[in-house]
Amino acid sequence: MTVNVGTPDRIVRLILGLLLIAAPFLTGWALFASPLWTWGFVIVGLVLVVTGLVRFCPAYWIARLSTAKGGNR
Repeated sequence: MTVNVGTPDRIVRLILGLLLIAAPFLTGWALFASPLWTWGFVIVGLVLVVTGLVRFCPAYWIARLSTAKGGNR
């Protein structure tokens, strides 16, 4: 598989993804009274965590972008 997510991008994705997954369950914000917002945050968070772990982003691949050192590997 092509690596197109660099280390700084990976770290940001992992941290932001974990925050989005935890937010609906830890914050108590009224926004999360709706299951749509809760599941939306969890799904987006999971996508960010998975793309950070596997170092491949399909959106980057479609746009022919890469934040990995040395471009596409």
